Amino acid sequence: MAMAGRLRSSVPLFQKILRSDSLSAAAVSIHRSATVEPSLAFPKFCNNYATASSSKEQKVKVPLTLFGVSGNYASALYLAAVKANILDKVESELLDFVEATKKSSIFSQFMKDVSVSADTRTKAMNAICSEAKFSDIMKNFLGLVAEKGRLRHIGNMAKKFTELTMAHKGEVKAIVTTVIPLPAEEEKELKETLQQILGQGKKVNLEQKIDPNILGGLVVEFGQKVFDMSIKTRAKQMERFLREPVDLGAF
Repeated sequence: MAMAGRLRSSVPLFQKILRSDSLSAAAVSIHRSATVEPSLAFPKFCNNYATASSSKEQKVKVPLTLFGVSGNYASALYLAAVKANILDKVESELLDFVEATKKSSIFSQFMKDVSVSADTRTKAMNAICSEAKFSDIMKNFLGLVAEKGRLRHIGNMAKKFTELTMAHKGEVKAIVTTVIPLPAEEEKELKETLQQILGQGKKVNLEQKIDPNILGGLVVEFGQKVFDMSIKTRAKQMERFLREPVDLGAF
């Protein structure tokens, strides 16, 4: 991705920031734009995201109720992005940022190091976001996450945010686990079957996972449902059945 490339090119700048002790305070301020949801500036109000908007603002609600720190931050970011009408852009920026942190040991270490001062964290995020030409909402979001010392949770926040964007689009993620990749025809049939189960208004987003440990068959997960049709599970069920004492009186 082009944005991921810009992030990688900002690594030297990132190293320079970490070594610098004399950056001006003005460079670290998190610029608040008029389109940003207030809960982004004040995380303690994230639990009230559904009712935080004033009568003059667009009424927006999150499509899923998420819990925990990551859920609250993801919900606040979702509200801000929807109100600014840049949901797809913000999602792309967030996923590119997370991907860049995985590919760079410098990023990874920085995100996990709780000993780094809040001042240094916000300076670094501000500079990186500017270099990557992120939207103001994403700059504000990452600046706030850095300021509050929650950068190590950014991966979880991104996952929660993706759940919200998928729900927003009426998509349902289904994970199918098999020993070998499903042939295209079988994948199509499975997707059509899941689509029938979900009904109209929902779109199946199928993700394949390979796990030789299931021995054969498949495991399908979507929503809160799990259909385990693996040979491993059936073998365990058969083993339990064979271990049960036989009631000879029944014959």
